[in-house]
Amino acid sequence: MEKETFKPYIPAEQSPLELTKVSIIVGVLLAVVFGAANAYLGLRVGMTISASIPAAVISMAVIRVLLRRDSILENNMVQTIGSAGESIAAGCIFTLPAIFMWSKEWGAEVPSIAEIALIAFIGGCLGVFFMVPLRKALIVKEHGVLPYPEGTACAEILLAGEDKGSSAKTIFAGLGIAAVYKFIADGLKIFPSEIAYTVERFKGSEIGMDVLPALLGVGYICGYRVAATMFAGGLIMWFCILPCIAFYGVNETVFPAAKAIGEMVPAALWSSYGRYIGAGALATGGIISLLKSLPLIIDTFKKSIKSFSSAAGVLRTDTDLSMKVLIPGIIVMIVLMVAAPIIPINALGAVLVVIFGFFFATVSSRIVGIVGSSNNPVSGMTIASLLFISIIFVMNGQADHAAMIAIIAIGSIICVVAALSGDTSQDLKTGYILGATPVKQQIGEIIGVVASALTVGCVLYLLDAAWGYGSKELAAPQATLMKMIVEGVITANLPWDLIMMGAALAVAVEILGIPVLAFAIGLYLPIYLTAPLFVGGVIRAFYENKKKFASEEAKTGALNNGILLGSGMIAGEGIVGIILAVLAALNIDTDMSGVLDLGQLGGLAAFILLVVVMIRYIEAGKKNV
Repeated sequence: MEKETFKPYIPAEQSPLELTKVSIIVGVLLAVVFGAANAYLGLRVGMTISASIPAAVISMAVIRVLLRRDSILENNMVQTIGSAGESIAAGCIFTLPAIFMWSKEWGAEVPSIAEIALIAFIGGCLGVFFMVPLRKALIVKEHGVLPYPEGTACAEILLAGEDKGSSAKTIFAGLGIAAVYKFIADGLKIFPSEIAYTVERFKGSEIGMDVLPALLGVGYICGYRVAATMFAGGLIMWFCILPCIAFYGVNETVFPAAKAIGEMVPAALWSSYGRYIGAGALATGGIISLLKSLPLIIDTFKKSIKSFSSAAGVLRTDTDLSMKVLIPGIIVMIVLMVAAPIIPINALGAVLVVIFGFFFATVSSRIVGIVGSSNNPVSGMTIASLLFISIIFVMNGQADHAAMIAIIAIGSIICVVAALSGDTSQDLKTGYILGATPVKQQIGEIIGVVASALTVGCVLYLLDAAWGYGSKELAAPQATLMKMIVEGVITANLPWDLIMMGAALAVAVEILGIPVLAFAIGLYLPIYLTAPLFVGGVIRAFYENKKKFASEEAKTGALNNGILLGSGMIAGEGIVGIILAVLAALNIDTDMSGVLDLGQLGGLAAFILLVVVMIRYIEAGKKNV
């Protein structure tokens, strides 16, 4: 659709409330809450979920229902600011926990809260700055071509905000249900949050499930295709690769394990061998995604330069941050990188980080326009950058512990840039449909970046103090993968045979047309995490393929109700996870398993009840049209 034929909901000639004190306060609060919730979720399962939709719904509940203010652009500003927290969290948790793990292994100096805030601030600001010249090329000129799933869905939810808050009730219901469920499972420990069964006559195999609401919600939101692909990767790992290793197991110790294969349980086999195969698949999947995106990257870059160099429009809906702000802003970020002790690079290195950052910002913004923020391969981009940076350090003779910390710090900035630019592009698409003022949204994004950067370090310290990264509670799969890659390149001690097996699997599924990153994540994560995702995906597929609906509107209402409930469950579990981390850090014991323990059957029954509740809410959504 050409720009001339598109009419936003609010015409450019009107100027309703938008960037107000209320929108800033509510948006900042949501940025902190969703940042913390997604940090917990990402450290547990290795992926985060776009916060735009739940932030939009909550903003309607607060601004439209409670405060009785009726500006849709003010609601949009709240979700713009609020969604920044999720992206900052993703960029930090995928990388920085590696340094926390090194501190326990060989006494690495953990970055202070201020240093973490600085890394997040630099990456976040660059992510916003880089998206500004891309807006006209991707959002305006490609309108009707690039769908931007979350951005468009968020606009539709805000446009449906005239429904007096029924959507908000669903998301808050999901939040409450998940909060109570999570506290009973992991707080009171009345039933285990993880159930597992080992097939004794099939050595090396194990099936299990984390019976938690957030994972069910993630699976429903991602849909059957992604959830099934991830679960398929898990099945191949836990019922093919690991049993093969166990079947041919020997009594002597085989690198990189510390004991004989025959003595290992399935989880130990996965930790010693399986995760390296998964890492090879994940790294290869990320590189494949980048190579496939190169034509789009080059085309987008050309269009963005051409569009941004043209005369700026005078319309309210066509104004961006000016070059007078962008160029000095980028220079300030370069100076901060050079001055920060945690980022030991010179001016040339900082400029290279900026160039890399813009490259990945372009990749990220284009990819999320096609597949959405939740499927944005940020980790794949980060893996590619870490490999390249590590090789440069080794070639320069820097192959010590200090170099490893520096590589992670630099990679963290690039990771935040990629995550934030993708989120910003979705928000700008929502604003384009609604008729928001781009420059005000860009300022709102920076406000969200500042708020999230100031708090993400506290969350990282809190979670580490409560459980420790790499533990059963916080596996930190992405950060562990980044740590393995950097260590392997710097020490020249990676088990390359295992990594190449994973790489071959990734190439094979790419040839078959299977989503390679989703498969690689399933191969890398424990099957306990992908099984509940699959259940959520199956529920979504059932209703997508169900034909007995009164109307297409009833079907849409049912599916959307599931998305809203799932978003609420993700937020609810994440918030209680943070509360439990605080209690653990304060040595407050809430364990009631000694009084009442329902065991694994109780956990399975609770999860089945949770599935029933989700289905009931989806069915109820047929009436909300």
